Amino acid sequence: MTVWCVLLAVLMVAGGVMHFVAPKAYARTVPRSFPAPATLVAVSGVCEILGGLGLLVLQTRPWAAWGLIALFVAVFPANVNMAVNRIGFGRKPPPAWLLWARLPLQAVLIAWAHTFT
Repeated sequence: MTVWCVLLAVLMVAGGVMHFVAPKAYARTVPRSFPAPATLVAVSGVCEILGGLGLLVLQTRPWAAWGLIALFVAVFPANVNMAVNRIGFGRKPPPAWLLWARLPLQAVLIAWAHTFT
């Protein structure tokens, strides 16, 4: 196991936990056309946690990595929604450029996870 694998796992678990610490903040990012934002936030949080933990076990690492890749694709509409509507997690939205700059990060995350498939 590499430090990069552990780092991605920690980021995913921490991110997943945050879905339960601040669910309303995450629910605001779900596009209005999507049903049940609270449920989607909870499901994506569980998937992040399980994906992160799965990276730490050799036998589940490839499956976890593919699951995280699917998750990164699935949450992309929320990231686009955040950029288009300037939605942040805090009271004050971050600069628009930062929200738009996050979008290519999804490709980086996908490539990163793919190294563990």
